[in-house]
Amino acid sequence: MIELGVNIDHVATLRQARREGWPKVVEAARVCEDAGAHQITVHLRQDRRHIQDHDIEDLAQSLRVRMNFEMAAVPEMIALAHRIRPHSVCLVPESREEITTEGGLDVAARVEELTALTAGMHERGILVSMFIDPDLAQVEASAATGADMVELHTGQYANAAEADTPAELERLRTCGDAAVRLGMLFNAGHGLSIRNLAPVAALPGLHEVNIGHDIISRAIFIGLDSAVKEILAILQQHAA
Repeated sequence: MIELGVNIDHVATLRQARREGWPKVVEAARVCEDAGAHQITVHLRQDRRHIQDHDIEDLAQSLRVRMNFEMAAVPEMIALAHRIRPHSVCLVPESREEITTEGGLDVAARVEELTALTAGMHERGILVSMFIDPDLAQVEASAATGADMVELHTGQYANAAEADTPAELERLRTCGDAAVRLGMLFNAGHGLSIRNLAPVAALPGLHEVNIGHDIISRAIFIGLDSAVKEILAILQQHAA
């Protein structure tokens, strides 16, 4: 079936609001694992606005499913990934002023740099994903770096007016097809929710989705276990 990565950054956001020890990120990860999540996704931002270094250390020691480490392509995060050795890293653009990730990484402008970064991760057994806008040039550039997968930014789809949704889905379909043809896995994420996930889950070749904000928000009302399971149910409906 299409696999689910649960991004638990916003469990840390709630904790950091009081600078206390609760809620615990590791405990949230355990609930997600028990509910059936295939991986846990965390983004250690350079400004440490939610996930902290100790969260990465703790998760590396305790996770029973794979860790997907979202990170900016900067020396500090590269060194940390080399040491922690998560299952995969997802390279994302990062601006200290943004509220959330606002677009995909411009891989085409950084092919040489990102090729070297990817090779370094591969030497340590770490898979590499490029978080990119659904743009064919970015898909092709990602393949040129040796990346194992692309995660297509679904924010424009999620925020599109109803009349524009078919065109956004077609962009995702076209780029997903290209990624698979070029030998990469096709993943998707950003802004996906129980309200808009099904059409994306129906895209051919989709391997994985990463969802955070919607799951953590739903958890306030129905519990984290149930919020994960209702997303898995949608994915199951589109299992090959």
